[in-house]
Amino acid sequence: MNAYNQITPEMIQEDMRYLQLLSRSFPTIAAASSEIINLEAIVNLPKGTEHFLADLHGEYEAFQHVLRNASGAIKRKVKELFGDSLNDIERKELCTLIYYPEQKLHLVKSVEKDLDAWYLITLNRLVTLCQNVSSKYTRSKVRKALPKEFSYIIQELLHESNILPNKQAYVGVIINTIISTRRADDFIIALCNLIQRLTIDMLHILGDIFDRGHGPHHIMDILCNYHNWDIQWGNHDILWMGAAAGNDICIANVVRFVTRFGNTGVLEDGYGINLLPLATFAMETYADDPCALFGLRPVPGETISNPKTLRLLAQMHKAISIIQFKLEAETISRRPEFEMDDRMLLHLIDFERSIITIDGKEYPMKDCNFPTIDPKDPYKLTEEEKEIVAKLHRSFVGSEKLRKHIKHIFRNGCMYTITNSNLLFHASIPLNADGSLREIEIRGKKYKGKALLEKVGHLIRTAYFAEGDSEEKRFAMDYVWYLWCGKDSPAFDKAKMATFERYFLDDKELHKETKGHYYTLRDKEEVCDMILDEFGVVGKHRHIINGHVPVKTLKGENPIKANGKLMVIDGGFSKAYHLETGIAGYTLEYHSRGFQLVQHEPFTSMQKAIEEGQDIKSTTQIVELSSQRVMVKDTDKGRELIAQINDLKKLLEAYRIGLIKERSGK
Repeated sequence: MNAYNQITPEMIQEDMRYLQLLSRSFPTIAAASSEIINLEAIVNLPKGTEHFLADLHGEYEAFQHVLRNASGAIKRKVKELFGDSLNDIERKELCTLIYYPEQKLHLVKSVEKDLDAWYLITLNRLVTLCQNVSSKYTRSKVRKALPKEFSYIIQELLHESNILPNKQAYVGVIINTIISTRRADDFIIALCNLIQRLTIDMLHILGDIFDRGHGPHHIMDILCNYHNWDIQWGNHDILWMGAAAGNDICIANVVRFVTRFGNTGVLEDGYGINLLPLATFAMETYADDPCALFGLRPVPGETISNPKTLRLLAQMHKAISIIQFKLEAETISRRPEFEMDDRMLLHLIDFERSIITIDGKEYPMKDCNFPTIDPKDPYKLTEEEKEIVAKLHRSFVGSEKLRKHIKHIFRNGCMYTITNSNLLFHASIPLNADGSLREIEIRGKKYKGKALLEKVGHLIRTAYFAEGDSEEKRFAMDYVWYLWCGKDSPAFDKAKMATFERYFLDDKELHKETKGHYYTLRDKEEVCDMILDEFGVVGKHRHIINGHVPVKTLKGENPIKANGKLMVIDGGFSKAYHLETGIAGYTLEYHSRGFQLVQHEPFTSMQKAIEEGQDIKSTTQIVELSSQRVMVKDTDKGRELIAQINDLKKLLEAYRIGLIKERSGK
């Protein structure tokens, strides 16, 4: 009892109803005692390793590889465990096998002459590594992670040592029998997958899974089956959530992105969304238009060489962009409280002179061929455009796979998360110039800080899940689009999204998207402390962790800000940002010894990783080391377990003094 508060009969009486319920799960002194012993053991283990990633933007192969190699952690463990007993080539071969066991086994079997000897050596090495990565978990937790068909055998191998003379033959026979029964391949695959799983205890995604890259649907397939993850929604995620809910502007934006980056396969093949009506309309409408301003955005290492495909994508890109501008105007007019009149620009165009007048100044238009725009009513959709919008709408809301993925994003996500003294959110907390929290008015009520993010999260859920056609749902649907590009959106927080200006005007001043005050004030430690206080984040070492704005490493920008209080981990995972950032993303790791930031170089390809052992080159930067090893009891989960221990001790005392009777369990 000395480690916890002394339990008195009065304390038991206060919690009697709860203890009666608890006794159903632990009906005897023995059962309660066993659970206390189990939980006491768990809280004194080292904490599991958390990985933080942000702004994946559809880069499936790089994301998959980072998960498979645990951001370089597996390579480091192989080097630590085997040291000079393995040369560089042997270490590389072992790591590649762990990352891609099925594919690597196929290659090994095509060249290895003494396969049984290779199996024997490899299985022993994998068991050694598996023992190491499982050592910080309870046997119960490891057991739950095991594949059913090999569960018993792996448990025996993990918890026996072939160093002990009495066990050498036992362990040796197990491994030899695995080989002789031709189960070595399946067993190796099971061990490699287990090593991957145990190396990352918790995965945090700080927003923006979608857009730009070719594989957001593949990323979601991985996450839907991942053992432990959460997401803090980014503006690109919210855009897709709005599209899945049936917001037509969000749908138009999503389609515009896939045509801009040449990723129509994401919608057509990934989600079964039919883009043929748009393609047919675009080819007919812009048959004589080169659509030069709407060519593919160049991405390092990616090209589409077919001129017909390039032309069609440009035509589709232009067609959906014009539809988007028209749809946006309808919502802006309906919601004056959004204060986005400056985003309605079509009526400012002089089509005869090919100029546009903004704030009293004339600017030449780079393209003024708009066959679907009526100068007298520029925001009116043509009948054909209405039909395109209706067909896209049906296709998006009817996609079963999109619905499945979005529901997982809802189930595992929210606008912010507080975990182990870390505040996670994608982009910003709106601030005033003096560093105070900015009040944002939503439907006549003002919100700021924590309350703002919670209100926003509620509106997103209302847009997707609310039934019927209430004003509350209609507003929520409109607000989801506002969160994508509105100036007071905590997922965006810029003065404007200058889509129109970037397409059609040369003046760079008009392209600027001025960031909110948060992006400059977050460098100040006192501002970060104020935000952490607002969210109730406590702890000696507490942090804010963000994504959203790529860290320009090329220009010397540091991802660690405010004297270590804030970490920005958007390092440009997307290939579209590589030239801008100079790197290919960050992983932030938080393990029992502290924080380290892993900086990744561009990933070549899965094929080269398998065939040539080309791993992502990663550089590790120590951010913060703990003076003492962080144990489970020092974490949020540990505090929950300690509370459970205290409750069980009350139940134990209640049994002993006779306030609650033991049950036989029969």
